[in-house]
Amino acid sequence: MESLNLLNSINDFNAAKQVIPSGVNSPVRAFKSVGGTPPFIAKGSGAHIIDEDGNSYVDFVQSWGPLILGHCDKHIEEAVMESVRKGLSFGAPTTIETALAKEIIQIVDGIEKIRFVSSGTEATMSAIRLARAFTGREDIIKFEGCYHGHSDALLVSAGSGLATFGNPSSLGVPKDFTEHTLVATYNHLESVESCIQLSHQKGRDVACVILEPIAGNMGLVPSEEGFLEGLRELCEKYGILLILDEVMSGFRASLTGSQSFYQVRGDLVTFGKVIGGGMPVGAFGGRAEIMDMLSPNGAVYQAGTLSGNPIAMAAGFAALHYLRTNPAIYQNLESLAKRLTNGLKEICDSLNIPLQICVRGSMFGFFFNANPVRNFQDALKSDLEMFAAFHQGMLQRGVYLAASQFETGFICASMNEKLIDEVLEKSKEVLVEIHAHRRK
Repeated sequence: MESLNLLNSINDFNAAKQVIPSGVNSPVRAFKSVGGTPPFIAKGSGAHIIDEDGNSYVDFVQSWGPLILGHCDKHIEEAVMESVRKGLSFGAPTTIETALAKEIIQIVDGIEKIRFVSSGTEATMSAIRLARAFTGREDIIKFEGCYHGHSDALLVSAGSGLATFGNPSSLGVPKDFTEHTLVATYNHLESVESCIQLSHQKGRDVACVILEPIAGNMGLVPSEEGFLEGLRELCEKYGILLILDEVMSGFRASLTGSQSFYQVRGDLVTFGKVIGGGMPVGAFGGRAEIMDMLSPNGAVYQAGTLSGNPIAMAAGFAALHYLRTNPAIYQNLESLAKRLTNGLKEICDSLNIPLQICVRGSMFGFFFNANPVRNFQDALKSDLEMFAAFHQGMLQRGVYLAASQFETGFICASMNEKLIDEVLEKSKEVLVEIHAHRRK
């Protein structure tokens, strides 16, 4: 087929690289792992984005999750414009912050108080600081392949953007900053117990365990049955706080995030993405006795000039209010995600191409892998060359997928069965072409 015209994007990318490191402001956008030139996006509408060359794509990235209602949703757009007309930011309290806080607390069990920040990185960093203060302990446990933002102590075996124990995954992070970070294996309770014992042997103890209950930064890898429950029991046994990082899965996998699948509460929970409706936002919340340790009432300091800014709060409130009052949307989104992944599986099976698929609500993932993927090491055994070829083939046919095998895909409310079937037809074309090429 004729190659996609990306002349403007090529020129834009070259211009960007002169003034922005690698031409992008977040690494995966550079398409390093899949090859080719990243399209520079001019606008979006519903399920589609359009690049600077006028090419239209079905968008399964959806700004990496926030746009559950699609691009330029009228409810969010109206809320944002109304807020913009009142002023962009005040650095002072506004009632929309309280309204969004109440909305989240009403929906998610176990959240009694919540504080807003401007990013998921800030949310997880602040939640860990709070957990350390509450427990009086210093060590933390994270899981290989789970990403919790780019704060120094968490850049250890950190999933899609990187990738043990105590070894930073990024230059510029002193080893001293990660010496209190122990790394466990996802879906493996024995490794968690080993980390707890190691901390104790060193004369220290673990303040918190942090994880994505539905991991989305090593590809989509959900918690297995009994894993979160066992983790909860371990935390209670040793007086450890459990932090559920739902920056990605919160209000995405279901209205209540991971709770609909596991019924396990975190002592602290972090949020982002959907709660900002496409605007920069993060939040962390939990039991009142923990949250009340935050300054100015408590001694745990956290602040931010744009924390709780009215534009993001208005967008987030519009998104959550719509989702709460239209809960059937999640059934439709999950149905479409399963239609897509089951269709891909059928095509791959017919061609003897190994494929693992997974769906959690409106989140979906697939690995070109012959074996089930339970953790990051399993994910690393996937056929990355196959994924890169598939990604490029789909992009040429107007389908925009995450530019990494180790990312999650997203369905939005603007999609329907007809669109999914059209994507599957294109998927078959690409997979047949790749299969034929590989047999030569």
